[in-house]
Amino acid sequence: MVGRIDDQVVDPATYGTPHKYDEIFAELRRSDPVRWTEPAGYRPFWTIAKHSDILEIERQNDKFINDPRTSLVPIEEEERRVRAGNAKLVRTLITMDEPDHRAYRGITQAWFMPVNLRKIEGEIKNLAGEFVALMDERGGRCDFVNDVALWYPLRIIMTILGVPREDDAKMLKFTQALLASSDKDLSGGSNNFQSRQVAAQEFFAYFGAIAEDRRRNPKDDLASIIANASVGGNPAGVFESLSYYLVIATAGHDTTSSAMAGGLHALIEHPAEFRRLRESPELLNSAVEEMLRWTSPVKHFFRTATQDYQLRGKQIRAGDSLMMCFPSGNRDEEVFVDPFAFRVDRTPNRHIAFGHGVHQCLGLNLARMEMKALFTEIVARVDSIELAGEPAWIEANLVSGPKRLPITYRMKSCPVQ
Repeated sequence: MVGRIDDQVVDPATYGTPHKYDEIFAELRRSDPVRWTEPAGYRPFWTIAKHSDILEIERQNDKFINDPRTSLVPIEEEERRVRAGNAKLVRTLITMDEPDHRAYRGITQAWFMPVNLRKIEGEIKNLAGEFVALMDERGGRCDFVNDVALWYPLRIIMTILGVPREDDAKMLKFTQALLASSDKDLSGGSNNFQSRQVAAQEFFAYFGAIAEDRRRNPKDDLASIIANASVGGNPAGVFESLSYYLVIATAGHDTTSSAMAGGLHALIEHPAEFRRLRESPELLNSAVEEMLRWTSPVKHFFRTATQDYQLRGKQIRAGDSLMMCFPSGNRDEEVFVDPFAFRVDRTPNRHIAFGHGVHQCLGLNLARMEMKALFTEIVARVDSIELAGEPAWIEANLVSGPKRLPITYRMKSCPVQ
């Protein structure tokens, strides 16, 4: 790992070593919570390490906007994108500001509300049961990431979009190529802009065909809602609609799978908390919130200042970039009692794993429902779980979580009916 703290903030290896991340950002919260950061190979920015400062930025979406910089991208790649005439592969809610953000968010916002999600709650519970049954079939040993956590939320989001199950492997390949992790184990050496362009084109072709079909033959699925959406009285833009499918498909499973795998690892590492959850399953709601705080799968987003602004005594200039570091905010000692303890009954739990304000994650209710359904099954059907080898974390500075979680477990014996 590199030595300078500015370089450590952007280094993917930092995010693949959670305890190292915690050390770095605990020091930043103590000594320099709003830090002007000049890492090698990146345009400079302000690193925002404190919970309250992140909230202050998120609440003022007129003074701190998404466009043009939404995440860490090396200067070399930024220049390649410009030369390719495609500075942005997609245009999604993550990159939009008002008024477009409000208009496009409105396309699906009602669908993701709890009253509508209850319509698919039974199907989610069935899928959770199916994947825990798969654990049983594996004979007490599996890699929880690659056998369960990747596939379960992917199948849910594909069901919602109306994608057939036989295409799940194709969708996983698309999403992994689009996210193009800097982790060599996952990228296959193809972590570059050109490979993501190809993946985006293939993804757009796939969902372009689905959208065309849903305009002719609407169904009761999210793909039909997006395909037939209007913005300002006109059909939604083609690029924006295809980008919508992309962000739903990628963000709809990648972050949730990281939270699930990281949440199970936390339970294994804190067996007393796992026992409490088995003895008091009514704690599942608070346990899910603690897993989200603990894992914080989205590591950062950027905002750009539209005007000069003072933050914690530092002078932010119009045009400056600010990197909101969500895992650091979720370990803030001023907000969370004993923040480095994992507690399934933590209350209150004002975590910001989903962001905050108008840009808060659209699918937060779905993610919670998926996690609760899966851990309800695990608590009910698994008697004990232990590590069966060394776990490993994804080395990526945007979205990260476990990439391997080998476990051994004993299922509860089912009584004869």
